[in-house]
Amino acid sequence: MAMLAVLLPLLLLGVVLLLGRYEELLLPQDDDTGRREPAGVPSAAAVGRRERMQSPML
Repeated sequence: MAMLAVLLPLLLLGVVLLLGRYEELLLPQDDDTGRREPAGVPSAAAVGRRERMQSPML
């Protein structure tokens, strides 16, 4: 019983760590993590295009 009390938590810790690694392999990796603009703010390129489209052509 003492061996079971020692080995079982170590075994469960190993399983949790392996599942975490497995999850990282399955999920797609984003190259631009943390560098996204909020959805309500247009990008600088989009603002520039919009200004050029609205300016009258002479």
